[in-house]
Amino acid sequence: MKVNLSTPILASDITPESVFQERRAVLAALGLAGSAAVMPAQASTPSGAELKAARNATYTVPEAVTRWEDVTSYNNFYEFGTDKSDPAAHSASLHTTPWSVSVTGEAERLGTLTLEDILKPHALEERTYRLRCVEAWSMVIPWVGFPLKDLVARFKPTSKAKYVSFTTLNDPKQMPGQRDRVLSWPYSEALTMAEAMHPLTLMAVGLYGRVLPNQNGAPLRLVVPWKYGFKSIKSIVGIHFTERMPHTTWNDANPGEYGFYANVNPSVDHPRWSQKTERRIGGGLFAPRVPTLPFNGYAAEVASLYAGLDLRRYY
Repeated sequence: MKVNLSTPILASDITPESVFQERRAVLAALGLAGSAAVMPAQASTPSGAELKAARNATYTVPEAVTRWEDVTSYNNFYEFGTDKSDPAAHSASLHTTPWSVSVTGEAERLGTLTLEDILKPHALEERTYRLRCVEAWSMVIPWVGFPLKDLVARFKPTSKAKYVSFTTLNDPKQMPGQRDRVLSWPYSEALTMAEAMHPLTLMAVGLYGRVLPNQNGAPLRLVVPWKYGFKSIKSIVGIHFTERMPHTTWNDANPGEYGFYANVNPSVDHPRWSQKTERRIGGGLFAPRVPTLPFNGYAAEVASLYAGLDLRRYY
């Protein structure tokens, strides 16, 4: 399928044949070169189509990864329901092929790209990140994807682009949770350009070396490991560059509990519970709580992004 961009594709943008052939293998694994893989709602071991990705040893954590069955059965994805088990139970209705993403706003190259177009130039890698939710539970997950900064650079944002926002698919037929007005649909999230261009920020297409299950945000989601989980928007269909701070779903729904920045900060409590400790999912109801780390343990890499910013006020 052709890429619809507002400026012509340059010779330097053309994918070399060797890279193209490798990308074809990845796309086949993602179900884009044939029928999509069917992922069971819960599985005792990783299953689904395998992804070819090099392990990036720079990005890891000295902890055991969370079990596959916990990562794929305990999710926040309100488009399929508000209970943690709802996404796994109801997300089979989501069709991830074909898939396209629109790019709008303050950038030189705008238009609509298929998922194939997005993936072809990027080498996939596996990174193990912590993901912490505002409800004070956390997971350690080996994600598969590529740096968001590499994708953003392809669109050539202008000097006016101070923020980049993302939008989730809005289709109540496929996402039954959208039939309820528990949130304002479509779901949206945003980052500053500095956050989007940070090498930690990942555009993910898989986990545990497998294609993302629907309940985990297939086929394309964001992973921002130093922020609370609601910033890692799932099933992305829109990217927008803007000069002004954009509206985001949870910040609009309850700004007293969900700030725009949403950096993990154990010294700033949620109005209804403490953020000083967290519980690793999979350890049972009586699993010991562990101390929450500033910026979710990534302070050395990202704290400089917020120099001079009052993180109690701009939470």
